[in-house]
Amino acid sequence: MNKDEIKQKLVLALDVEELEQAKNLVNELSPYIGTFKVGLQLFCGFGLEIINYIKEKNSNFFLDVKLHDIPNTVEKASYNIIKNGATFFNVHAQGSIDMMRAARIGADKAYREFNTKKPLILGVTLLTSISQEVLNKELSVNKDSRSFVVELAKNAKTAGLDGVVASVAELEAIKKELGDDFIVLTPGIRPSWSSVNDQKRIATPSSAISKGADFIVLGRAITASDNRIEAIEKIYSEIIRI
Repeated sequence: MNKDEIKQKLVLALDVEELEQAKNLVNELSPYIGTFKVGLQLFCGFGLEIINYIKEKNSNFFLDVKLHDIPNTVEKASYNIIKNGATFFNVHAQGSIDMMRAARIGADKAYREFNTKKPLILGVTLLTSISQEVLNKELSVNKDSRSFVVELAKNAKTAGLDGVVASVAELEAIKKELGDDFIVLTPGIRPSWSSVNDQKRIATPSSAISKGADFIVLGRAITASDNRIEAIEKIYSEIIRI
């Protein structure tokens, strides 16, 4: 795997407090990162300011807002997300097939109207902070997490989504059931030398990509590093050996 192929798979979470912090990360790491993820923390603080800044730098952005509402609202929100230039975004797969279809309809209407590249829409299956115990006891889902995630992935494909957000623990099962062309973005990625923090179902960058991940999300292992370039280059070195 060459460096450009690695870059296109890397998504960096801009989970920072200040707009200037986010801008600095985009400036510094855009040669290494294919897509910058704008999540709720940053989006609720600075909205279109950071989105427009990423677009000005000719970088891709993934709007990670996990839409979960009635279909009509999700359709209109999806339209506006693509109108504002997102490369891809996500919705909660647990919101129903009808809701996911509405996201597809709204996004496709916008990309045709504004003549943009067709957006990727991913269904969020199960947050990586949710353990098997939480799934069973708190959420009253009497299934093992892998079976539950694969079931949600099937619903996402039925609804016309391009793929799902799922942990490496479910990655191979999803690819086996739904095919290699069904996209899987894996969060919970931690280099072996970094701390785990609050996620439960995690994996290293190399293990995720070797198992077929189309995108991997990196975060604090890079953004909180004293030397971010050195940290990302260590990740490149790890992946390039696959």
